[in-house]
Amino acid sequence: MNAEYQIDEGALALEGEMTIYTAHRTKQRLLDGLEHGDGLAADLSRVTEFDSAGLQLLLRARAEADRQGKPFRGTACSPAVPGGGHLCHLGGLFARPPSPLS
Repeated sequence: MNAEYQIDEGALALEGEMTIYTAHRTKQRLLDGLEHGDGLAADLSRVTEFDSAGLQLLLRARAEADRQGKPFRGTACSPAVPGGGHLCHLGGLFARPPSPLS
């Protein structure tokens, strides 16, 4: 099953796979969500598969949010996301305030 997406007022709900097979489309959705809002909250509660490409996408989105001076956070994680509790509370990795713009 390919990932499905829904963006609603700064929240991006990801559903289905977040893997190497869906990385290109997922990356574009994350970047579009950041571009068109004041920040982005990623809801991973309906992700059914997650691999290292999924983690790389979240790290890339976090870096882009920092570059734009916008917040990026996770709101929920499914059991398919390894270490989801840490990731979705985003243990300081994603929840930190954006770095100042240079």
